[in-house]
Amino acid sequence: MKILQVIPYFVPAWDRGGPLNAAYHMSKELVKSGHEVNVYTTNVLNRNSKIKEMSSIIDGIKVKRFTNLSNFLAYNQNIFLSPGMIFEVKKSLKYFDVIHMHEYRTMQNAIVRHYALKYDIPYVLQAHGSLPIIMGKTELKKLYDNIWGQKILKDAAYVIAVTNVEAEQFKMLGVKENKIKIIPNGIDLSEYVNLPPKGNFKRKHGLTENQEVILYLGRIHKIKGLDLLVRAFNNIKKSDKQVKLVITGPDNGYLTELMSTIRDLGIEDNVIVTGPLYGKDKIEAYMDADVYVLPSIYETCPISVIEACACGTPVIVTDRCGIANIIDNQAGLVVPYDETSLSKTLVTLLHDDNKKRKFGENGILLVRDKLNWDKINKQIEAIYVSCLNLKHVQLGNIDENQST
Repeated sequence: MKILQVIPYFVPAWDRGGPLNAAYHMSKELVKSGHEVNVYTTNVLNRNSKIKEMSSIIDGIKVKRFTNLSNFLAYNQNIFLSPGMIFEVKKSLKYFDVIHMHEYRTMQNAIVRHYALKYDIPYVLQAHGSLPIIMGKTELKKLYDNIWGQKILKDAAYVIAVTNVEAEQFKMLGVKENKIKIIPNGIDLSEYVNLPPKGNFKRKHGLTENQEVILYLGRIHKIKGLDLLVRAFNNIKKSDKQVKLVITGPDNGYLTELMSTIRDLGIEDNVIVTGPLYGKDKIEAYMDADVYVLPSIYETCPISVIEACACGTPVIVTDRCGIANIIDNQAGLVVPYDETSLSKTLVTLLHDDNKKRKFGENGILLVRDKLNWDKINKQIEAIYVSCLNLKHVQLGNIDENQST
C-alpha cells in the first residue's frame, strides 16, 4: 500500500510528545512490512527553531515538510499553519491508497479531508487524546468543530481510539460505533532489550545509591498535574529526607509557574529538573527511578507509562488516565486526582520492596504481550485493508446504480 501519514510535526521534533512518537514508530513498522509510507508535516523543530531540510527519508519513511508560518502560534496555541501544503495535497493526494490523520483539530486535517473526498481516498483519524474541549481555547475549539471537525469525523472511514474512554468520546461526538477501532499506543521493544545498569542517572546527577527517586518524564504542561505532584512530594519529604523528585521533559509553557511553586514550598534543593532526555539518557532515568508518577488531569494512553513499564519501573497514575484499568494493581497503582491520596500512595509504594518488584515484573510482561508496535501495527494494517475493501464496495454500488 501507498500510505500517507498527516501530522503537524514529525521527527526530530521529539518534544511534541506522544502523537509524534506514535506516528513515527507506526510509520517505521509499516515500512518494515513492505509498505510505502509518506509523511506530510510542517518544518517546526521546537519553540524557537525550524527544520531546514524540507524533504528527507527517515528510517525508510518519506518525509515532506511545509513551512509553518508561526512557531509562536504552534507552541502557544497549538495552531500549525502551513498553506504551502495545499498545493502539494491538491497535486499528489490522488496517488495514495489510504490516509492516516494524527490529532484532531489541525489545519492539515481540514486541507487533507477536502481533497480526500474529491479524489475518493479513504482516511483514518487518530485523535491522540485531543477530542475533549478542556484546558483553555474552548471557543476556538468549538469554532473549529463547527467549521471542520464534525465533517472530518463524519467522513472518516474509521477512527482509532487508544482506550475505551476515548471510544466513548468519539461516540459523544456522533461517530457510529462500527467506525471506532480501539488500538492502544505502544513502544519499540528493540529499544528495551539491553537495558543499562542501575546507577548511571544517579551518578550523573550527584545522587547516592540509597536515595530514592520519584520520577516524572513528559511535557511540562499544566494538564500534566505537576503542581499536584510537587505538593504531594512536599508532604512526604517532611518525613523522608532521602527521597528526591526528578522532573524531566521539555517546557510546554508551564515551567516558570512550576518552579515558582517549588520555591514557594522550599523544596528546590530536593527537586531535580533536567530538561528533556532522549534515548539512553531517558532509559537511565527510568532505570534509577523507584517509582514513575504521571499525575495528569487528563490522559489517554501515555507513552511514558509504557516506557516505564518496559524498564521494570512501578508506576502511579491518576484515575483520569485512560489506561488506569490495565495498570491498577498489575504494573502499579491508581489514585484519585488528590494531593493526600497521592502522598499516601507514594509512601506506601516506596516502602514496599515486594510490591515494587512485583509491579516491575508485571509491567515488563504487559508491554511484551500487549503494548509493542510489532503487534499493534498488525491491527493498523487490518484497518487500512478494511478501508480499501470499503472503497471497493462503494465503487461497486455506484457501478450497479449506474447500470440500472
